[in-house]
Amino acid sequence: MLMNLRYWEWETAPFKEKVKSPSVKDIARVFFENETQAYRFASALSEVKRKGKLRLAECSPDLPVATWKRYLDYGVQVGLLKHENDSYEFTDRFSTPVRNFSLFVREWVEKGGEEDLAVLFAFAKKEKQQKRGGRPERKD
Repeated sequence: MLMNLRYWEWETAPFKEKVKSPSVKDIARVFFENETQAYRFASALSEVKRKGKLRLAECSPDLPVATWKRYLDYGVQVGLLKHENDSYEFTDRFSTPVRNFSLFVREWVEKGGEEDLAVLFAFAKKEKQQKRGGRPERKD
């Protein structure tokens, strides 16, 4: 998942300007750099906003149902939407966890101390991957 949170956009002064005219484009751009993906996600959020509760059968025919479902489910995954009783609607599971995460990161940075990453990520692949194709290595 891409979280395109450029810190300067959310500092106090730029945020105060942005919040005067909020746009779904800014929300979609946080999650997607690709213009098409951002458009589809913005479409899904706009449909939910327009109808309050949105069922897949009520989605406009502009996009295939599978695409609507993929982007609405992504909204659920990141905490902007909830999916209950076969309908999608907005929820506020996003603000508190992000604030808590920033406090957690700050505390980790201030506490210091070395951590053994080999122990923390015991099952991660740590060795360099073998070449699986492409040009053969030159032996000069």
